[in-house]
Amino acid sequence: MTTDALSRAFAALADPTRRDMVARLSEGDATVSQLAAPYRMTLQAVYKHLRVLEDAGLVSRPRGPQPRPVRLEVEVFDLVDTWIERYRDRAERRYRRLDAVLTEMRGDEHAQDHGDGHRGRSDAAGHPDEA
Repeated sequence: MTTDALSRAFAALADPTRRDMVARLSEGDATVSQLAAPYRMTLQAVYKHLRVLEDAGLVSRPRGPQPRPVRLEVEVFDLVDTWIERYRDRAERRYRRLDAVLTEMRGDEHAQDHGDGHRGRSDAAGHPDEA
């Protein structure tokens, strides 16, 4: 069930118009007419976008007479956030391990470059002026 809900949520949010509607609804509930105002599309097209968002569980409209407010449903966003955070945590752990390895490698290189003061200076040994 979780995977299906995630798939529906990500599919619904794949469309820029629907993402914009969600962003606008994050500021507060709105009627369909208020949501439709900035778009150059028919009210029927706005309803189709809302149906996709509703089917994904991202928004809801209570039953009753018009105008009905459209509101965000946080449960699905919590599910998406949990899924994203799981993989963000894994990626951050990998990057921290990589940072530690790179820091260790830089430390080793620094120690080799400055070990006895003559490493890396090929002109010091056998120079005619130092005989």
